[in-house]
Amino acid sequence: MINVNSEIGQLKMVLVHRPDDGISRISPKRAEELLFDDIVHLPKMQEEHDSFTDVLRAFIGAENVKEVQTLLEESLADNEDTRLLLIRTAVDNEELSHDMVTILSKLDNKTLAKVLITGYLKESDHYIFDPIPNFIFTRDIAVSVKDHIIITKAAKEARSRENLLTRFMFHAHPMFESVREGDRIINLNHVDQFPPSKKGEKVSVEGGDVMMLANDFLLVGCSERTTDHAVQSLKKAVFDKGLVKNVVQINIPNDRSCMHIDTLFTRISETDIVCYKPTIFDGTSSNVIVHRVDGNQEIYSSVRAFFWAEINRDMRFIFAGDGESPYQEREQWTDGCNLVALRPGVALTYDRNPLTEKAFKEAGYNVVHANKLMPEIRKGLITADQVKNTIITLDSSELSRARGGSHCMTCPIIRESI
Repeated sequence: MINVNSEIGQLKMVLVHRPDDGISRISPKRAEELLFDDIVHLPKMQEEHDSFTDVLRAFIGAENVKEVQTLLEESLADNEDTRLLLIRTAVDNEELSHDMVTILSKLDNKTLAKVLITGYLKESDHYIFDPIPNFIFTRDIAVSVKDHIIITKAAKEARSRENLLTRFMFHAHPMFESVREGDRIINLNHVDQFPPSKKGEKVSVEGGDVMMLANDFLLVGCSERTTDHAVQSLKKAVFDKGLVKNVVQINIPNDRSCMHIDTLFTRISETDIVCYKPTIFDGTSSNVIVHRVDGNQEIYSSVRAFFWAEINRDMRFIFAGDGESPYQEREQWTDGCNLVALRPGVALTYDRNPLTEKAFKEAGYNVVHANKLMPEIRKGLITADQVKNTIITLDSSELSRARGGSHCMTCPIIRESI
């Protein structure tokens, strides 16, 4: 059920989450606390996300685009003891009255799943929990590494319920039974296995900082959200499992504008990476440490230097904002570097980065908006399989306000091997 050995192999199955009603409750005063940079117009945001998932369904099949709220509902179905444990844990974590356990226990599974995500019980007009708006960024909740799942651990308290629901889903849903039985879950939330460092540095890793780059290379960003101690802890776990031979630590600035490595670069084909030039190509305020399974290390002054030395000497770097200031800063901020590949050379991005689009065209890519492509696919004028060497752009007036692109909004669990 789990198989990912690259960032670019044909996507076969993915986890997503449609922006939910909880997002409409975020006020300007609480936006920063809830890790949302702005308040959004939910209906338009949902419309944009629907367009995004329509493209995914056209390319990989509707049955392979899995909504995490549905998976959570299905996870609640078969085991009353496990269901009750989840409710009690959620109530305890949110420091609510234990009367709430009784109220939540009486809900049907569909309603309970919705309440656990949105925080709102419509039937009684009761706001039970805070919203968890970042749940739309399913990339962060877990990472597939070959046939294993890494359940991540968020840095910020505002994402703790996301983490709880993710752990429950992977430990209860029938779809992941073989992964559980095969001991192929690495749960970074097990404090006995992943304790704080001797100096008190906690393990925190978010999925936007982890890329299964190639068969023997796992990239992990050391960033605002992922600690150095977490990188070392994860490195030991994947080496002990024999999953990769190299863990590539990319040290980037501790800054909101580049909170994860996927805000600075993503790979879109065997030979192409789209990136923020100052950090990734020039190496400004960044470096790379390659940890070998035999204990040796190699240090590079930039991500570019690492790729050219160890992955592909002909790797081409396409610059966000065409590598020009102030446009590269603007377009990196609006996720010009944050793309998800549907297959090698076909990727999704927002439609609000004109100089990045120019750079794609100069690199030989077709750039087509989803609003033009999807009607052609529906009419049978072209099939998804016929789309090659193309960047598909997406409506983004509201989605982009949340500071996450198509890479952030996808958690691949199956890709064809490369």
